[in-house]
Amino acid sequence: MRKTRLAMICVLAGVMTLPGCMIGNLLGGMAQNAEYQKLIQVLPEYDGLEDKSVAVIVNTDLSTLYEYPQVARQIAMGISRNIQRAIPTARVMNPDRVIAWQFNTTQWSAMPYGDLAVRLQVDRIVYVDMYEYRLHPPGNRWLYEGVCAATIGIIERDNVDPDSFVHAMNTITTFPNVKSLTLDEATPERVQLGLLAKFIQDASRLFYEHIKPKYPDKYRGPIPNQKS
Repeated sequence: MRKTRLAMICVLAGVMTLPGCMIGNLLGGMAQNAEYQKLIQVLPEYDGLEDKSVAVIVNTDLSTLYEYPQVARQIAMGISRNIQRAIPTARVMNPDRVIAWQFNTTQWSAMPYGDLAVRLQVDRIVYVDMYEYRLHPPGNRWLYEGVCAATIGIIERDNVDPDSFVHAMNTITTFPNVKSLTLDEATPERVQLGLLAKFIQDASRLFYEHIKPKYPDKYRGPIPNQKS
């Protein structure tokens, strides 16, 4: 503590020897940097999973399923794991059972939403309807510009209208943050791993309270007490 106070005194003494305009710029920069390091508490977009049985369903178009056959399973596994970890009272259905049911049930995606919940025998369904998944900009296979986008709807089996989403959220995740990343600088496996990890985190956090940087692009440092 004494060393810390001494260091602060030395810094302040050094600052006081600077011209007024430089002091103002320095203090302004310090204040701006402190602002960039702020964390904010974010409430869940939907908080109705506690004490409920839950299934996570991921729906993708055929072209995505053909080019990236494991993506739907990875997303279902990740979101299911995060929800169960963050909401211990939720009873999350094993995603492999959900995927097996999808595979063995023809035209499941054409069923009314309420029928999905009845057939799976769950109270809630987190329905991830992916409408875009890519690792490159359209028409350019030489650069990486990953995008994973989905509408995430909630089906409540006991709702007055179980065939409609009781709540729907749009989630668009991009990765990497580096512009003009070329094939020589990264592998598609690493880009896909980063994109999926970020999307799973973004989607999962819609359902429980969490902490995030106020300015994600400017924040430097660890984020405490994160469940995913």
